[in-house]
Amino acid sequence: MSQDGLQSEAVRWDKAIRSACGSFTTYPRSEHSLFIGEMIQRDLGGVGFAELRTNAGRIAKFRQSVDNADDQYCFLVVQRKGFCQLHLDGQSVELAPGEMAIMDQAGECSVEPQGLIEQVSISVSRDRVRSLKIHGALSGKLQTNCPSGRLLRSLVNQIIFDHDRYFTSDDGVGMQDALVALIQPTLVERPNGNGLEEIFQTNDFRRQIERMVCDHLHRLDLSPEWMANKLGISIRHLYRSFENTGDSVCRFIQRERLQRCARDLANPCLRHESITEIAYRWGFSDSAHFSKIFKKQYLRSPRDYRGDVLVFA
Repeated sequence: MSQDGLQSEAVRWDKAIRSACGSFTTYPRSEHSLFIGEMIQRDLGGVGFAELRTNAGRIAKFRQSVDNADDQYCFLVVQRKGFCQLHLDGQSVELAPGEMAIMDQAGECSVEPQGLIEQVSISVSRDRVRSLKIHGALSGKLQTNCPSGRLLRSLVNQIIFDHDRYFTSDDGVGMQDALVALIQPTLVERPNGNGLEEIFQTNDFRRQIERMVCDHLHRLDLSPEWMANKLGISIRHLYRSFENTGDSVCRFIQRERLQRCARDLANPCLRHESITEIAYRWGFSDSAHFSKIFKKQYLRSPRDYRGDVLVFA
C-alpha cells in the first residue's frame, strides 16, 4: 500500500475511533510500516457496540470534564484476541484473550496493544455505573472467575453472538441494566498506592496475591520472584502468606493454569485450537511437561480429557 493509502487508512481509523469512543488519539507503533485499524460499529437499542482490530502503538485519552457530551459513558472492554496493556486513572492492567475491564471515558485512559489485537467495546451509562457507589475510580479489570463474572461473560458472549440482530430500545435498556448489575461484584479492587502497610494490615493479602496470579497466568515469566518484585516485598513474605494453609505459591499458579487449560479443552468453541496452543496461552512452554502434570491432576491425558468432555457437549 502507498504512503497516501496508509495515511487514508489512519484518517478513517481516527474518525471511527472518535465516533465510537470519543476524543481518543492514536499513536502508531514506530516499528510498523503497515498500520492496521479496522472498526465495525452498531447500535443495539441505544447501546453502543464496536468491534475493533488494530496494531496501534497506543490509543489514549486525557482527563476530560464529565459535562462533555462525549464523556457520559463507561466502556466494557472485552479482549478477543492478542494481549494489551490498559492504563486506567493511574492503574495499569493487562488483558489476555477472554478477559474484560471497565473503562471510564471521563478519566485518563489508554490502550497499548502488544501486537495485533481484537477487542469489543460496549458502552454503558456512566451515571448508572456511578449509581453503584463503587469506591474509587469507575475503571478497573473485571474478575471473570467468580459466579457474577461467569454470568457477565456469558451475557457478553451472547451479545457478541447476537449483535447483528435488531435490538429494540427495551432490549437496550434491559441489556444495559443486566451489564451494570454484574459490574459491581466483578470489579477487581486495587491498592490505592498509599503504602504497603495498608495491604499488610488487611486480611485479604492472600486474595491480592491470588488475583495477581489470575491476572498474569499467560506470562511465561510468572514466578514468585517476579511477583515479589512487583509487590515490593520479600519472597519470604510471599511464601509465608501460603504456608499457613499448607499450600505454596508455585502449586497455586500450576493449579490455576491447569484449570484454565481444562476449561478451554472442554469448550466446544475452541475445538479448532490445538492442545499446545491452549497450554501455551496459559503459561506452559513445554508440551510434554504440561501433558504429564495435567494427567497427574485429571487422571487423563489432555487429549483424552478433551475427547471425553466434548463427546457430551
